This record gives sequence, structure tokens and C-alpha cells, in this order.
Amino acid sequence: MHSLQTETLSMPMEQQQQLNIEDGSRTQRAEWVLNSPEPPGLCHEIVSSIKSAVFPNGSKHSSSSTKQTRSTAAGVVSFLHGLFPILTWGRNYKATKFRNDLMAGLTLASLSIPQSIGYATLANLEPQYGLYTSVVPPLIYALMGSSREIAIGPVAVVSLLLSSMIQNVVDPVANAVAYRKLVLTVTFFAGTFQFIFGLFRLGFLVDFLSHAAIVGFMGGAAIVIGLQQLKGLLGISHFPTKTDVVSVLEAVFRSLHHQWYPLNFVLGCSFLIFILFTRFIGRRNKKLFWLPAIAPLISVVLSTAIVFLTKADEHGVKIVKHIKRGLNPISAHELQFSGQHVGQAAKIGLVSAIVALTEAIAVGRSFASIRGYHLDGNKEMVAMGFMNIAGSLTSCYVATGSFSRTAVNFSAGCETVVSNIVMAIAVLISLELLTRLLYFTPIAILASIILSALPGLIDIPEAYHIWKVDKMDFLACAGAFFGVLFGSVEIGLVAAVTISFAKIILNSIRPSVEGLGKLPGTNIFCDINQYPMAIKTPGILIVRINSGLLCFANANFVRERIMKRVTEKDEEGKENSKERTQAVILDMSTVMNIDTSGICALQEVYNKLVSHNIHLAVANPRWQVIHKLKLAKVVDKIGRDWIFFSVGEAVDACSSKMVNFSSC
Repeated sequence: MHSLQTETLSMPMEQQQQLNIEDGSRTQRAEWVLNSPEPPGLCHEIVSSIKSAVFPNGSKHSSSSTKQTRSTAAGVVSFLHGLFPILTWGRNYKATKFRNDLMAGLTLASLSIPQSIGYATLANLEPQYGLYTSVVPPLIYALMGSSREIAIGPVAVVSLLLSSMIQNVVDPVANAVAYRKLVLTVTFFAGTFQFIFGLFRLGFLVDFLSHAAIVGFMGGAAIVIGLQQLKGLLGISHFPTKTDVVSVLEAVFRSLHHQWYPLNFVLGCSFLIFILFTRFIGRRNKKLFWLPAIAPLISVVLSTAIVFLTKADEHGVKIVKHIKRGLNPISAHELQFSGQHVGQAAKIGLVSAIVALTEAIAVGRSFASIRGYHLDGNKEMVAMGFMNIAGSLTSCYVATGSFSRTAVNFSAGCETVVSNIVMAIAVLISLELLTRLLYFTPIAILASIILSALPGLIDIPEAYHIWKVDKMDFLACAGAFFGVLFGSVEIGLVAAVTISFAKIILNSIRPSVEGLGKLPGTNIFCDINQYPMAIKTPGILIVRINSGLLCFANANFVRERIMKRVTEKDEEGKENSKERTQAVILDMSTVMNIDTSGICALQEVYNKLVSHNIHLAVANPRWQVIHKLKLAKVVDKIGRDWIFFSVGEAVDACSSKMVNFSSC
């Protein structure tokens, strides 16, 4: 576009020279924007993501043929160190650290053994499958994981998720073998999805479950899990497959009118009180952290002894009975990749993968921040995926990081993931030697152990904090909570993701278009509504698009808002010709990318402004934006001399071109 025709005012020669120098510098900086190199394409981004996942530490390959072998070896070493972090920190591992890890691992095992049995029953599997899941996945994670504190194994939420979704496909009672095979297949798919997420840097998919949604989902799941334990706590034989509150409470009230055995309730509540009391003592006295950790194991031992000595199982107390002893059996032959349920297994695997990753990364990062180190989410996904794939081949179901056990591991003074190795070996020994002793373990005790772990999943203060800070976030929290509570786990997840998506879409399609002014005494331009002291420039309208992406979803909205601001400014300047809009400066510093719809919207804005004899200037367009504007010939249409490095330079240039406002 042609420059504005203005009258040149007489001024001293030195001042004229200074202005010429400033114009030259401004033009040079504008050329930096216009002549920036071509940004990387999609293929380059994908290759770079894979390369950074495979070679996280980077690898420098020399072009010299004499160094080719050495470079290849360095690349292999870098790959192995990235894939197996134990190769890096293992070289500096000392005996003092092992002593702490040994104590932490044994403490962790005392909690993991009873919890694993309980979570297996929650997943509608035989008790030994919970123990299997506490052996292989922790060992794999110890080799590939980067979190020092996380405790790997079965968890309540994932166990509930699997049981509630898979039992809709296969009945766990009528066809236990088919149910188990489907669980293992789901575990394989979950691990595969997790591995792919990590390899291709798709960690953002997990972020669709926002923090608020996770708080609500965990709280609702905790209540549902607690209600499920009424079956074991009351000794109820017939329990609904539905997990919603109404169905469960109806079943409980119906069963109370029939024969039930109060001894189960007395035994379970007694040890639940004992476990909660030890936890209270442990919180009051940090030196007794080990007491609440071993309380579940003590409860199992004492209750088993009581049932055995009193023969309470003959008087209605339900017991675990047979637990298969021995190492994890190979289960590769049980995976089903053909048949009518493969699609459903993949779908459940995807949901399980996301929920498991969300919990693991959340707990891992929280404890990593306490210890002062960074946790790479993508590397964690690769480790989690590989351990669940290996787990599906060795009779394990979906494993992830446990909040309660990780807290115990941290309090016990763990130094590295060696505590997971110690825990896995301890569980392995119990599988070989102690399963017969668990025959008389009451189901009510397992229910009480699960119930004791649930308060940590219900975070009422955080829910109140979310309500106080962001009402839209609280809506996602409440949607997930009530969806799980009165619908199902799947409905809760769908509600959480839907509301989170709605929030993202709402913010994307209706971005703010701010009017900017200059703060007194500075060269900073800010929103005039947030900073009322900001000074408007006569004859120039400065607007900023507050959106990372100018695309089909928001292009029309942005165009209308820009033109509305132009109209409003013209209405204000009707009485004063100097206030009439002569130039619009579009600050695009926050727009990271643009699509063809966004480009069309900019062209429409330009055409409308030209029809009103108003000039359009673009300030600080980002890399992808200026590249696409050049490809679309928009830069040529606007004029290269109307593209600027910053808003301040755009204002100075427009002001210098409008010496006589009345003549413009």
C-alpha cells in the first residue's frame, strides 16, 4: 500500500537527520520480521519429537567418516541412558542410599500386599492378580522411570474403572476366564497407548483432564469405591453391577431385609478404626510414620488369626480362601486381538491409559517438586507404557502410581526407585511362601483397608479453592463428581472432558480484542481497561488479539470486534477531526499461528479499513504468522512498510506519517 501523503514541517537539520536515522533503524528491524527464515514444517516437528524422545540428551554426529563409528556408539549410549535412567544414576549409587531404600521398600511392601489384594477384588479379579501387579510393573519402572519416590502398583480408581467398564462387556461371575482375558487385553492396549503418547510427545492429551476435573473425578470415584466396599463390610452376597449411588444403596437396603452377618461389619469397622487411629498418631508424631504404613498388614495378620482360631468363617464371616502361589505366570497366550470385543478393549484401554497416566504424573510431579527436580512427562509415559505392556504378558492388570503408597515411600526416606525393587521382591516372596496363610483373611478387612485409603482422594479444601478462584473450573469439578456419583465412571469422565473442552472452545472462539494505550513515562502499551492511566494516541487505534490461534473458530468474531472498536473510536472523534481514526495498528504478538480463515478475516478487515480511508499496520507478527501472510500475499497487499517489529515503532511510524491530521 502507498504511504500516507503528508506535509513536511520545517525543522532543524540535526533533528531531521535524527529522524532519518530512527526511520532507518525501524526499517531494518521490520526487515528482520519480514526476512525471517522459513519455520519448521509438520514433518520436521514429528521427526524432532521422535528424535528427542529417543535421544533426550541429544547426539552430535560428525560428518567426518573417521568419526562415524564413534558418533554411532555415542548415539547408542545416549539412547540407552535416555531409555534407562538407572544407567545414569546407578553409577553413583551408594550403600547409604540402599539402606534407606531397603527400609522404605519393606515399609512399602507391608502396605502394598494387603492393598493389592483388596484392589484385585475391586477389579473383580482373583486376589493373586493384585500381587502380580505389584511385582513386574515396579521392576520395569525401576529400570525406565525417572521419579525417585513414586510407588507403582494397582490403585483403587483404575481398578474401579476396569471393573465398571469391562463387566458391561463380559460378566465376571458367569464367565471369569473371558473376563480375565479381556482385562489383560485392555492392559496391553493401555500400555501401547501410553507408550505411543510418550514416543510422539502427546502428553497434552492427558491435560484435557484438567486439575479441577481430576479433583471432582477422584472425589466421586472415592465415594463410589467406598460404597462398593459395603459388599465386603456387610457380607452381602448379591451386589449390583452398576456403580451409581442409587443402585448401590438400593441393593444395600434390600439386603438388610434378608439374611446378613453382622460379624463382618464388626470385624471390618474395628480394624478400620484401628487403621485410622494409627494414621492419626503418625500425623501427630512424624517419627512414627511407619505405624500407619504397617497397620494394614497388622490388621490382616490379626484378623486372619482371629478367624482361624474362632472359626468365624463357619458363622458367616466371608474369607478370601485360596490364593494361588508362585511367580507371575506368562499370559501372552490369553491376549485376544480378534473377536467381537477387540474394539471395546481398545476403547477401555485408551480411557484407562489416560486416567492411569493422569494419576501417575500428578503424584510424580508433586513429590518431584518437593525434592527439587524436574519430571519429564513424556519419558514417564514411555516407562508406564512399557511396564503395562510387559505386565499384560505376565498376568498383571493396569498399574500406575499410587498416591497413598507414594506418600508412605516418601515418608520412609526413599532415595531412589530401588525401593520399588525391594517392594517387588518382598511381594514376590509373599507369593511364594505366604499365600497359604492368607486363606482365612476376612473380606471385610480388605474392605476396611480400601476404605482407609479413600480419604486421601477426597480433597474438599481444594474443591473450595477452585470454587473461589474459577467458577468455570468448579463446574468441571462438579460435573465429574456428580457424573461418577449418579451415573458411572465413564459418564463422569465424559462430563469432565466435555466441560473442559467447552471451556477451551469458549475461550478460543471468543478471545478478547483489547484497545491499547501507552503507559506514561514508558514505551509499554497495555489494555486501557486494565490500566485507565494509559494514554491513547490521537488518530491511531491500537488493538491486540488475545488468542494463541487466529483460526476458523474465532476469525469472524475477531473481525467483528476489530471493526466495532473502529466504529466506536470514530463515534468518539466526530466532534474533533484530530480524533478520527486514520490508522489501525494490529498487535499480533500473542497470535502464535493462523489458518486460512484467519487470513481471510485479516483481508476483510484491511478492505473495510481501506474503504474508510484508514490504514492497517501489523506489529510483531510471530514466526508462523508472518510466514503464512507472505505466502498468501497479504504482506504485499498491506505493504511491507506497514509491518513493524513492535507496537511502539508502529505508533512512531504512523505518527510521523500523519503530520497534518486534518489533511489525512
